[in-house]
Amino acid sequence: MVITDDDVPVVKLALRMGYWQHVIAAYFGENQGRISEIKNGKLFPGAPVADHLPPDFPPL
Repeated sequence: MVITDDDVPVVKLALRMGYWQHVIAAYFGENQGRISEIKNGKLFPGAPVADHLPPDFPPL
């Protein structure tokens, strides 16, 4: 699965909340490298942060 523009705000919120990168990656069926690239601003640097996580997101 590829992370889409719609997924990135959720990734950014989860990172801000302290989720581990591997947990976020597993939720999206992606590898940790993509999450790291979003975290470090290499991918989607201008994307906003979501207001809330999806209801099926793993608990922290």
